[in-house]
Amino acid sequence: MHEWALAESVIRTVEKLALDEGLKKVTKITIMLGELQQIDSDIFKYAMEELKKTNPQLLGDAKLDFNVEKAILRCRICGYEWGFDTALDELDEAERESIHFLPELAHTFVKCPNCGSPDFELKTGRGVTIQTIEGLK
Repeated sequence: MHEWALAESVIRTVEKLALDEGLKKVTKITIMLGELQQIDSDIFKYAMEELKKTNPQLLGDAKLDFNVEKAILRCRICGYEWGFDTALDELDEAERESIHFLPELAHTFVKCPNCGSPDFELKTGRGVTIQTIEGLK
């Protein structure tokens, strides 16, 4: 599952960063989930909790904090800005699934609701980002 692969990448990155910072125990991990990824947050959170168990001394007690960043798109032609949630209403299941696995495909399926152009930029809301790692040295 896509969410499990993302969770595994986050855990491995946290382990490396904790090692680089000399942390003996991670107490809190704050993660930003970009709306464009359309991550199933329940599956992702479950995967994170399970994967923490692979390194119980370092990660076992770490509190997980998740934030979702709304995806805002801006048309490069007319300057109109809109939320990805608006674009989702116009997409079928296969198109949503395609964007879930490869967010760059949004340009194939999403058009500016103001002028119809597929030429837009993503201002916010892409990817999975580790915002903070807190721990004990």
